[in-house]
Amino acid sequence: MNFEAITPKSTIVVGMSGGVDSSVTAAILKERGYNVIGLFMKNWEEIDDTGVCPAEEDYKDVISVCEKLKIPYKSVDFIKEYRDQVFAQFLDEYERGFTPNPDILCNREIKFKVFLEKALEIGADYLATGHYCQNFYKDGEHIMAKGVDNGKDQTYFLYTINSKILKNVLFPIGDLKKSEVRKIAAKYDLQTKDKKDSTGICFIGERNFKKFLSQYIQIKTGPLKLLDGTIVGEHSGMAFYTLGQRKGLGLGGSGAPWFVVGKDADSNTVYVERGEAHPALYRDYLTANELTWVNENFKLSEPLKCKAKVRYRQPDQDCILINIGNNEIRVDFDLPQRAITPRQSIVFYRKDQCLGGAMIIKGGPSYFEQKKDLPKIIGV
Repeated sequence: MNFEAITPKSTIVVGMSGGVDSSVTAAILKERGYNVIGLFMKNWEEIDDTGVCPAEEDYKDVISVCEKLKIPYKSVDFIKEYRDQVFAQFLDEYERGFTPNPDILCNREIKFKVFLEKALEIGADYLATGHYCQNFYKDGEHIMAKGVDNGKDQTYFLYTINSKILKNVLFPIGDLKKSEVRKIAAKYDLQTKDKKDSTGICFIGERNFKKFLSQYIQIKTGPLKLLDGTIVGEHSGMAFYTLGQRKGLGLGGSGAPWFVVGKDADSNTVYVERGEAHPALYRDYLTANELTWVNENFKLSEPLKCKAKVRYRQPDQDCILINIGNNEIRVDFDLPQRAITPRQSIVFYRKDQCLGGAMIIKGGPSYFEQKKDLPKIIGV
C-alpha cells in the first residue's frame, strides 16, 4: 500500500516477533512519523531442546528494540487459539500421513485474524508485519504482490489473506531486499541487527522434529518398498517422509540416490525408487479444493491461464485452472511437475500479483503409471 494514502497521524500496530524484519518494520514507520505500537504475540510456551523458552528470549529482543525506538509495546497471549486452531490440525494432518504447512494456517487463523482483531481493538488503524510481500490499492481493489526480494518473497504463505483483510494491513519492507533491511537495523543499532532468520515449525522453532512430534502422535515404523512391492528397508514413521525426499532414508548402495516416490497410509508404507527424475515423481496435472482468492469476489467461471507453484521455493510454472465443480479445480501444467504433494498448497500468480491458492487433493497419474517417457526438457 502506498504510504501516501495513509493519514499521517494513523496508529499502526506492528506485529513484533523479536526478529530483524519486524524490528525494521517498526523503525521505518516510526521514522515516517506514525503513532507506532509494538505488539508481541505469544503462541507457544514450552522450552526448546536447549532448555530455553524461545518466546521469552524473543520478547526480550522486542522490548530492547521498542525501547531503542521509543515506542510503546505490549504482549498478547494466543497460546490456546494456536493450539486449537493451528497445532491440532497440524497433528491431525501428520497422523493421516500428510505433510502440512502450519505457517499458512497460522497466517489465516492467528496473525491476520485474532491478532489483527486485537490490534484494531487497542486502537490501531493498521496492522503492519515484517513479511516480504506488497499490498497495493488499485482500481478500488487491494492487490497482493510479491516482495521485491525474490529469495524472501512470502506470498506463498499469505495467499489466504483476502482484500477485506488487506485494507487494514501494511507490509513496509516488501519493497526492500534483505540486505537493505539489515543495513537499516544497523543504522538504528537495533538488538536484532545480526539475529539470524528463524526456521523450523511456525512459532515452535528449531527442534529435533522426530523427538518433538513423537510427544503428540503415535509413530509406527513400517516398510520401505519399491513400487513393485520389494521391501528394501524400514521407515521410522510415515510422518517423517514427504514426496521427493532424499535425505534420511537410510538406504545406501551403489547407483543413483534414493527418493520417496509415494506413501500409503492404509498399509503404513513408504515407497522409494532411485533417481531424482524417476517417472513416478512427475505428473501433468493436479486437483485441488479449499480455494481462496485474494479478491474474494472473483469466480473461476472459465479456464484461467496463469502461473502457479506447488512449493515455496519453486519457480512459477505456466498452467491453466479449470473449475470442475464442488469448489474443486483441475490445474493443467505446461510442463510435468515433480513431487506434487497432497495437502500442500498450490498458489496462483499473474506476473508478480498473487491471485490466491488452494489445497492439493492429489496429482494426476504419474509418468510411471502412464508408462510414458519424460520430456527431454526436464533433463532426463
